[in-house]
Amino acid sequence: MKIICLLGSPRPEGNSARIARRFMETAAELGAEARIFELNRLNVKGCQGCWACKKKFDMCVTRDDLRDALEGILKADILVLATPIYCRDITAQLKCFIDRCFAYLVPDYLTNPIPSRMPPGKKLVFIITQGFPDEKRFADLFPRYDNFLRTRIGFAESHLIRAWGVGTRGEVDVPEKYLRQAEDLARTIVT
Repeated sequence: MKIICLLGSPRPEGNSARIARRFMETAAELGAEARIFELNRLNVKGCQGCWACKKKFDMCVTRDDLRDALEGILKADILVLATPIYCRDITAQLKCFIDRCFAYLVPDYLTNPIPSRMPPGKKLVFIITQGFPDEKRFADLFPRYDNFLRTRIGFAESHLIRAWGVGTRGEVDVPEKYLRQAEDLARTIVT
Protein backbone atom coordinates (compact mmCIF):
# COMPACT_ATOMS: atom_id res chain seq x y z
CA MET A 1 0.00 0.00 0.00
CA LYS A 2 1.28 3.46 -0.93
CA ILE A 3 0.46 6.64 0.96
CA ILE A 4 1.28 10.22 0.01
CA CYS A 5 1.01 12.94 2.64
CA LEU A 6 0.98 16.64 1.84
CA LEU A 7 1.78 18.86 4.80
CA GLY A 8 0.10 22.20 4.20
CA SER A 9 1.54 23.97 7.21
CA PRO A 10 4.58 26.23 6.88
CA ARG A 11 5.64 24.69 10.21
CA PRO A 12 6.89 21.15 9.52
CA GLU A 13 6.68 20.26 13.22
CA GLY A 14 3.40 22.08 13.89
CA ASN A 15 0.14 20.62 15.17
CA SER A 16 -1.34 19.39 11.90
CA ALA A 17 2.04 17.98 10.86
CA ARG A 18 2.41 16.17 14.17
CA ILE A 19 -0.95 14.42 13.73
CA ALA A 20 -0.16 13.57 10.10
CA ARG A 21 3.25 12.20 11.02
CA ARG A 22 1.67 9.94 13.65
CA PHE A 23 -0.71 8.61 11.01
CA MET A 24 2.16 8.05 8.58
CA GLU A 25 4.41 6.41 11.21
CA THR A 26 1.63 4.02 12.18
CA ALA A 27 0.92 3.23 8.52
CA ALA A 28 4.62 2.54 7.90
CA GLU A 29 4.71 0.21 10.91
CA LEU A 30 1.84 -1.67 9.26
CA GLY A 31 3.90 -2.08 6.08
CA ALA A 32 2.72 0.85 4.01
CA GLU A 33 5.10 2.77 1.80
CA ALA A 34 4.70 6.29 3.20
CA ARG A 35 6.04 9.49 1.63
CA ILE A 36 5.64 13.01 3.01
CA PHE A 37 5.86 16.23 1.02
CA GLU A 38 6.30 19.46 2.99
CA LEU A 39 4.60 21.87 0.62
CA ASN A 40 6.18 24.95 2.15
CA ARG A 41 9.67 23.66 1.33
CA LEU A 42 8.83 23.03 -2.30
CA ASN A 43 9.12 25.47 -5.16
CA VAL A 44 5.49 25.38 -6.29
CA LYS A 45 3.48 27.49 -8.68
CA GLY A 46 -0.28 27.82 -8.69
CA CYS A 47 -2.43 26.59 -11.54
CA GLN A 48 -1.54 28.71 -14.58
CA GLY A 49 -4.96 28.36 -16.21
CA CYS A 50 -3.24 27.33 -19.43
CA TRP A 51 -5.61 24.39 -20.08
CA ALA A 52 -2.73 22.35 -21.52
CA CYS A 53 -3.90 19.48 -19.29
CA LYS A 54 -7.16 19.48 -21.23
CA LYS A 55 -5.95 20.30 -24.76
CA LYS A 56 -2.67 18.46 -25.40
CA PHE A 57 -1.64 16.59 -22.25
CA ASP A 58 -3.25 14.46 -19.59
CA MET A 59 -1.19 15.94 -16.74
CA CYS A 60 -0.13 19.34 -15.48
CA VAL A 61 2.66 20.74 -17.65
CA THR A 62 4.02 23.09 -15.00
CA ARG A 63 7.51 21.94 -14.16
CA ASP A 64 8.00 22.56 -10.47
CA ASP A 65 8.49 20.60 -7.27
CA LEU A 66 4.81 19.61 -7.03
CA ARG A 67 5.12 17.41 -10.10
CA ASP A 68 6.46 14.40 -8.12
CA ALA A 69 3.59 14.65 -5.65
CA LEU A 70 0.95 14.93 -8.39
CA GLU A 71 2.35 11.87 -10.16
CA GLY A 72 2.78 9.98 -6.88
CA ILE A 73 -0.85 10.55 -5.93
CA LEU A 74 -1.93 8.76 -9.10
CA LYS A 75 -0.07 5.64 -7.89
CA ALA A 76 -0.97 5.97 -4.21
CA ASP A 77 -3.79 4.19 -2.41
CA ILE A 78 -4.25 6.89 0.23
CA LEU A 79 -3.74 10.65 0.19
CA VAL A 80 -3.30 12.49 3.48
CA LEU A 81 -3.83 16.25 3.48
CA ALA A 82 -2.87 18.12 6.67
CA THR A 83 -3.45 21.79 7.34
CA PRO A 84 -3.98 24.28 10.11
CA ILE A 85 -6.68 26.90 9.69
CA TYR A 86 -5.20 30.22 8.61
CA CYS A 87 -7.47 33.21 8.02
CA ARG A 88 -10.59 31.01 8.20
CA ASP A 89 -9.46 28.53 5.55
CA ILE A 90 -6.86 25.92 4.68
CA THR A 91 -3.34 27.26 4.17
CA ALA A 92 -2.28 28.82 0.89
CA GLN A 93 0.19 25.99 0.43
CA LEU A 94 -2.54 23.35 0.47
CA LYS A 95 -4.95 25.48 -1.56
CA CYS A 96 -2.29 25.71 -4.26
CA PHE A 97 -2.28 21.90 -4.45
CA ILE A 98 -6.10 21.80 -4.59
CA ASP A 99 -6.03 24.22 -7.53
CA ARG A 100 -3.46 22.07 -9.30
CA CYS A 101 -5.86 19.10 -9.00
CA PHE A 102 -7.56 20.67 -12.02
CA ALA A 103 -5.07 18.66 -14.08
CA TYR A 104 -6.69 15.42 -12.89
CA LEU A 105 -9.97 16.37 -14.59
CA VAL A 106 -10.77 15.10 -18.09
CA PRO A 107 -11.41 17.72 -20.80
CA ASP A 108 -15.20 17.29 -20.64
CA TYR A 109 -15.31 17.08 -16.83
CA LEU A 110 -18.45 19.21 -16.59
CA THR A 111 -20.57 16.70 -18.51
CA ASN A 112 -18.64 13.44 -18.22
CA PRO A 113 -20.07 11.02 -15.62
CA ILE A 114 -16.46 10.08 -14.82
CA PRO A 115 -14.85 13.52 -14.60
CA SER A 116 -11.43 12.41 -13.32
CA ARG A 117 -8.32 10.75 -14.65
CA MET A 118 -7.64 9.52 -11.13
CA PRO A 119 -7.73 5.73 -10.82
CA PRO A 120 -10.78 4.73 -8.75
CA GLY A 121 -10.81 3.45 -5.18
CA LYS A 122 -8.42 5.87 -3.49
CA LYS A 123 -8.90 6.94 0.11
CA LEU A 124 -8.53 10.46 1.46
CA VAL A 125 -7.55 11.50 4.99
CA PHE A 126 -8.02 15.17 5.83
CA ILE A 127 -6.36 16.50 8.99
CA ILE A 128 -7.40 19.97 10.10
CA THR A 129 -6.22 21.80 13.21
CA GLN A 130 -7.37 25.10 14.59
CA GLY A 131 -6.49 27.21 17.58
CA PHE A 132 -10.03 28.49 17.98
CA PRO A 133 -11.68 26.32 20.66
CA ASP A 134 -15.22 26.25 19.24
CA GLU A 135 -15.66 23.07 17.18
CA LYS A 136 -18.52 24.64 15.22
CA ARG A 137 -16.25 27.35 13.86
CA PHE A 138 -14.75 26.38 10.49
CA ALA A 139 -16.77 23.14 10.38
CA ASP A 140 -17.75 24.03 6.80
CA LEU A 141 -14.22 23.59 5.42
CA PHE A 142 -14.04 19.82 5.31
CA PRO A 143 -17.40 19.30 3.55
CA ARG A 144 -16.46 21.88 0.91
CA TYR A 145 -13.09 20.36 -0.02
CA ASP A 146 -14.29 16.80 0.54
CA ASN A 147 -17.13 17.32 -1.92
CA PHE A 148 -14.74 18.50 -4.63
CA LEU A 149 -12.16 15.78 -3.99
CA ARG A 150 -14.73 12.98 -3.96
CA THR A 151 -17.24 14.07 -6.63
CA ARG A 152 -14.78 15.61 -9.10
CA ILE A 153 -11.37 14.08 -8.41
CA GLY A 154 -12.81 10.67 -7.57
CA PHE A 155 -11.72 9.66 -4.08
CA ALA A 156 -13.87 6.71 -3.04
CA GLU A 157 -13.94 7.46 0.66
CA SER A 158 -12.76 10.17 2.99
CA HIS A 159 -11.90 10.44 6.65
CA LEU A 160 -11.51 13.49 8.85
CA ILE A 161 -9.34 14.14 11.88
CA ARG A 162 -10.23 17.58 13.18
CA ALA A 163 -8.57 19.08 16.25
CA TRP A 164 -9.80 22.36 17.70
CA GLY A 165 -8.37 24.44 20.50
CA VAL A 166 -4.82 23.30 19.72
CA GLY A 167 -1.81 25.49 19.18
CA THR A 168 -3.31 28.72 20.32
CA ARG A 169 -0.74 31.50 20.01
CA GLY A 170 1.47 29.29 17.88
CA GLU A 171 2.34 26.61 20.42
CA VAL A 172 2.68 23.00 19.38
CA ASP A 173 0.28 21.30 21.73
CA VAL A 174 -1.58 18.28 20.36
CA PRO A 175 -3.65 16.43 22.94
CA GLU A 176 -2.96 12.71 22.97
CA LYS A 177 -6.56 11.93 21.92
CA TYR A 178 -5.90 13.35 18.43
CA LEU A 179 -2.67 11.40 18.06
CA ARG A 180 -4.50 8.21 19.09
CA GLN A 181 -7.22 9.05 16.57
CA ALA A 182 -4.54 9.20 13.86
CA GLU A 183 -3.11 5.85 14.95
CA ASP A 184 -6.55 4.23 15.07
CA LEU A 185 -7.50 5.55 11.65
CA ALA A 186 -4.24 4.29 10.14
CA ARG A 187 -4.88 0.84 11.61
CA THR A 188 -8.42 0.88 10.21
CA ILE A 189 -7.71 1.90 6.62
CA VAL A 190 -4.19 0.60 6.02
CA THR A 191 -5.15 -3.07 6.14
